[in-house]
Amino acid sequence: MPGTRKLGRATSNRMAMLRAMVTFLLEKGKIETTVTRAKEVRALTEKFITIAKENNLHNRRLALGFITKETVVKKLFDEIAPKYADRNGGYTRITKTGPRRGDAAEMCIIELL
Repeated sequence: MPGTRKLGRATSNRMAMLRAMVTFLLEKGKIETTVTRAKEVRALTEKFITIAKENNLHNRRLALGFITKETVVKKLFDEIAPKYADRNGGYTRITKTGPRRGDAAEMCIIELL
């Protein structure tokens, strides 16, 4: 279930951060973040790609309620979801890159396959 990690933030701040990160991942295709954040973003991103596989008004409104940019929702439904039409999950890859300089947090790159 997505959203079980608190990530050291209040609920509203955490959801705003995750919404932004999911939006940027779908927009750019790749982002660099910590491993725990990447695992949360992966769960939410895969959920919305699965929703976007069936292109109807209800699913589009579900995506618009979470993803912050309308252009990214259009890209999700028109480009990203059809690419994964024959795939049952596993739309993202997390690659660890080593510790962050400063606080030694484990960093990684999360990208769409």
